[in-house]
Amino acid sequence: MTSELRGVLSALALPFDPDEQVDIATLHRVIDHSIAGGVHGVVAGGSTGEFAATSDEERRRVVEETIAHVAGRVPVIAQTGATTTSAAIAHSRAAQRAGADVLMLVTPYYEALSLTETLTYLREVADAVELPIMLYNIPAATGVNLDAQTIARLADEFEHIRYVKDSSADWEQGLQLIHHHADRLGTFIGWDTFICSALIEGASGVMAGAANVVPREIVAVHDAIVEGDLAGALTLWKRLYPVLDVMLSRGFVPAVKAGLGMQGVPVGPPRRPMAPLAADDAAALDRALTALRAAV
Repeated sequence: MTSELRGVLSALALPFDPDEQVDIATLHRVIDHSIAGGVHGVVAGGSTGEFAATSDEERRRVVEETIAHVAGRVPVIAQTGATTTSAAIAHSRAAQRAGADVLMLVTPYYEALSLTETLTYLREVADAVELPIMLYNIPAATGVNLDAQTIARLADEFEHIRYVKDSSADWEQGLQLIHHHADRLGTFIGWDTFICSALIEGASGVMAGAANVVPREIVAVHDAIVEGDLAGALTLWKRLYPVLDVMLSRGFVPAVKAGLGMQGVPVGPPRRPMAPLAADDAAALDRALTALRAAV
């Protein structure tokens, strides 16, 4: 990757077949659907990709298959964080060998660590690789928040820590990252209903699971903002927002998978024990998507 990462990144969903095995052929369709919608990059093995419910071998295979199928059309960001430092280093080195453009590091989850332990983990993984790194801050899953100042200090310490995905849902923290640290850190907001606000405020981009389902519409909002057409962007956003609101409020991963099916890319349900989207919620999502299509 020769240029800075920017724009709309699609956090790819991971299809499973009826036996709950990873469905690579359908993964290719998911990738192509996002790229055809104009996204500026794709993310393999992220939270929307159910990485915590997959084995180490599956995680590596998903990254390798994504890189091979994308074939340089857009940058590939590989999520390589894990619950142990050694596993995160192994996944990061494997993704680096496979040809990923950027490594995204979630901090250890399940057993909440201290901030000191978390920073030690990040420093040790960063020391082990050369690719650009995107820190992944999602405190609801990890129990540890990486605040803007802490993230900036890490970026100062490691030249190849160049990006952050902030999924804290703390808009003040997102604004601090965007406005105080843009000189050395590209901020990608990872909360889908903040997409329009983040882009208007000057974020480097957004990382959206909803881009699996409505990539073209999200990219249209991005493009209008980049072109300075804020009124047009707001019109597009008001049409799109109800879809994202339903997805975030009804169970996000099941909603992404249901939405892909409604858009003609059936990917199956999440891997158990996560349940498919409830019938009432699926009906609400279908209504929102139908209204969006009618408004275009």
